Amino acid sequence: MRTQKIFTALGLIGAIGVGLIVAAPTPAAARDPAYMSCEELWYARNRIYARNGYCFNTDRARAVFGAGCFPPYGRLSGWEKSRVNQLQMWERRKGC
Repeated sequence: MRTQKIFTALGLIGAIGVGLIVAAPTPAAARDPAYMSCEELWYARNRIYARNGYCFNTDRARAVFGAGCFPPYGRLSGWEKSRVNQLQMWERRKGC
């Protein structure tokens, strides 16, 4: 009986520990695009534009990021341009 309680407790701790590892958020900017889905690639790319005030034209993007735009109106810095180019390349490769 005591052994069963120990294994039950260890199973619960293991389940909680695994849940924490799986549930831990990973910023899209830090993720390898090769392992991202088309949806994740789209979101990561457009999140960069939204953060920089881009004026979205599609219903999908407006529903996710809002219709408001602001300066610099989507103008990207050097690393942001590089990241967007990388994300777009993977979108093309995956046929998104």
